[in-house]
Amino acid sequence: MKFGPLPLESAEGAILAHSIALERGRLRKGQVLSAADLARLREAGQESVVAALLEPGDLDENAAAERLARALAGPNLRRTRPFTGRVNLLAEGPGVVSLDRAALEAVNRIHPMITVATVPPWQQLGEGGMAATVKIISYAVPGAALEAAARAGQGALQLLPPAIGTASLIVTEIPGGAGEKGVPAIEARLAALDVTLTEVVTVPHREAPLQEALAAARGELLLILTGSATSDPADVAPAALRAAGGSVARFGMPVDPGNLLFIGALGGRPVIGLPGCARSPALNGADWVLSRTICGSPVGDAEIAAMGVGGLLKEIPTRPQPRRGRPAKG
Repeated sequence: MKFGPLPLESAEGAILAHSIALERGRLRKGQVLSAADLARLREAGQESVVAALLEPGDLDENAAAERLARALAGPNLRRTRPFTGRVNLLAEGPGVVSLDRAALEAVNRIHPMITVATVPPWQQLGEGGMAATVKIISYAVPGAALEAAARAGQGALQLLPPAIGTASLIVTEIPGGAGEKGVPAIEARLAALDVTLTEVVTVPHREAPLQEALAAARGELLLILTGSATSDPADVAPAALRAAGGSVARFGMPVDPGNLLFIGALGGRPVIGLPGCARSPALNGADWVLSRTICGSPVGDAEIAAMGVGGLLKEIPTRPQPRRGRPAKG
């Protein structure tokens, strides 16, 4: 692609780089100049324009964006129509975004005018949420570079839809505790992923009643919200899960808020011991584990350990002090 000032006699078919106001109307940036457009410019006393002229083998911005977006988009993502070199990839329903970071980085290294920007890995989206945007920065790019980008990024993005349809929530109660206060927030989280909360069972905060409730739970996903914070792998909730015949895969996560979460399984069903912050609708570590679990992406010890980078989600007044030293005097 050639870019720069062009005499009017060489500008037919070129792409106008800057809008030009005329006595009657305006020629807009990005417009492909026709013979009639050039005649209007001559009448206005213009001798040249700043424009882009495609060379053999070049692909215009919209065709290039459409081609790359089509290559990148895996299951459950749809493309918008190209406009000014941009195509967005949108979720066809709720789910989490699975992406191939290495492939996407390779795409962005091929040519500086060929770009793709995405949401973070495992981002939860609702229907119509944007997973990525493809943008061709210039008016055209070499077709060979675009094809190389399409090959490098083939199927690099997909949306994992919900693989679980029902959940049971067991709440343990202590005198003067929060009780079922957090149920609406948890139910809303599930509903956003098309999961039905089939039952809410409240039991005393003791191992035996919780064990019985777990054994009787009907949902495909079992959630535990304790009236007193779970502070050790041997505490009431993890102990009750083991007593019911289940297992605990990990207690604690490097995400704040959300540290006091644990994960496990019972009878082939995933179990999540929710931290107290799950009572609030605000984002916390439980959201990351919940969405990935519901959408069928494995969440184990290694996955939770990796969540610490980027896992500082919120500051509250009681947290800064241990992390920050006193300001130096003077």
